[in-house]
Amino acid sequence: MKIYILSFLFFICCSASAQEQVVYQSKNLPKPDTTWVFVPKKSKQKEPLPVLFLLHGYSGNYKQWDKIMDAQKYADEYNFIIVCPDGLFSSWYLNSPVKKDWQFETFFFDELYPDIQKKYNVDTKNVFISGLSMGGHGALYLFLKNPNLFTSAGSTSGGVKLSDSFGKFGVAELLGNPPADNELWKKYSVYDNIALLKGNKKPFLFDCGADDFFYVANNELKQKCDLLKLNATYISQPGAHNNAYWKKSIKQQFEFFKKQLVL
Repeated sequence: MKIYILSFLFFICCSASAQEQVVYQSKNLPKPDTTWVFVPKKSKQKEPLPVLFLLHGYSGNYKQWDKIMDAQKYADEYNFIIVCPDGLFSSWYLNSPVKKDWQFETFFFDELYPDIQKKYNVDTKNVFISGLSMGGHGALYLFLKNPNLFTSAGSTSGGVKLSDSFGKFGVAELLGNPPADNELWKKYSVYDNIALLKGNKKPFLFDCGADDFFYVANNELKQKCDLLKLNATYISQPGAHNNAYWKKSIKQQFEFFKKQLVL
């Protein structure tokens, strides 16, 4: 893996704010991946900080979250390092069984997270992940695949049941265009794999607006979490699949993660 770093120091009101864009050239990805990292302005170099990985939605990029919620502002307010990787338009943050250079899960665990931990003073007791839509599914999927790495996880408007995206959002191409009843849809879906967390007491949060096309699936996921007695918090509230909803929900997620910090 080759890593190219483009570092930008922005001066806001005469106060230095470190933001870096790190470009990864990985064998696990079809093209270079740009990750935007936001560090709290008032952080001390020797002070370990919690980190939150924020995953964008389908057709978005690493800039999407900053446009919604001003990532530097949230980094400063909550004293979190915020990491916004690029999900390459439609990676769904999983390892494709047919596209050998679309292995985002491997990239995340073997390359991205270790590099962030190396470059920044990350408090490894406080590692969080969340995302919207495709990224909401990705965040919960990566959490259930490696729950020991994370303190908690979140999802907003997540496409938590991949079969709901049949014929849409690039999922079929990642899975090799399987028919709607193929078991591959279940193999890679959060809804169908949430039982992997059975017995795990780690808290996680997911939410969805009542006018969202993923609303039914999120309700069904909550029912399944209840049956499994998982430590899941679900927020059902007014809203649709749009920036206005995500700007509201990300505040709720940060407040939730703040309460989960391990001191």
